[in-house]
Amino acid sequence: METEEIQVPVQTDEWEIKDRNYYLLHGRSPLTYTLTSKHTRRYPLLYFDKNINEQRELRYATNQSSPFVDEQQGQSTLSHITFKDGTLFVPKEKQNLQKLLSLYHPHFNVRYAEVDVVREAVDELHVLELEIEALNAAKVLDVEMAEAILRVEIGSKVSTMTSKELKRDILMFAKKNPSLFLDLANDENVILRNFAINATENNIINLSSDQRVFTWASNGKKLVTVPFDENPYSAMAAFFKTDEGMEVYRSIEKKVS
Repeated sequence: METEEIQVPVQTDEWEIKDRNYYLLHGRSPLTYTLTSKHTRRYPLLYFDKNINEQRELRYATNQSSPFVDEQQGQSTLSHITFKDGTLFVPKEKQNLQKLLSLYHPHFNVRYAEVDVVREAVDELHVLELEIEALNAAKVLDVEMAEAILRVEIGSKVSTMTSKELKRDILMFAKKNPSLFLDLANDENVILRNFAINATENNIINLSSDQRVFTWASNGKKLVTVPFDENPYSAMAAFFKTDEGMEVYRSIEKKVS
């Protein structure tokens, strides 16, 4: 029988009495999903108590104040733990279930997690700040850099776009994916790769059909052999940084202008 890796949640001494919401991880949202709520040989539900160095059996009983079997007294009324459409709301009155889910259940942060409003607010703030930074950077980009970055996103279509279209699309790209935009904007090779692509499209240099060799279009003289498994335009960008490559770059630049 296949077994799943069980991760023990970290218990905290600070416990706030409040309503809590939980959601299934990995984008799952089935109509219903039943979480293990009692210990069996087939589906273990145990918590390792470091204070006594022992495994303690867990189960959810609606008439008990503790989720630990060894602390439950009398007849227990067992109940299922069911997520609906991927979520589960547990009111503050159900402290036994909340503690089972947030402190002791071995599938916490493995199959499901608790909604953390503060953490989500911090994450949203970070995204907004990143978006503002990206939009500000995109706003002051020159056309050449905007074209270089957009070429990574939409390919050769950028060659037919007007400067206003480039400005519009670079702002949209920065807003849609600010992290990737900033990475590309700070990548010195982006402009060099775009330069190489433009030179190829303008038939100043040629790239062989197997994408292994760059040559001058005018005389077929070899410029660069592309290393195996490397993007040809990344290889050309690296070549432009060499002494020989700088001379080639300046020569291409004169032909383009």
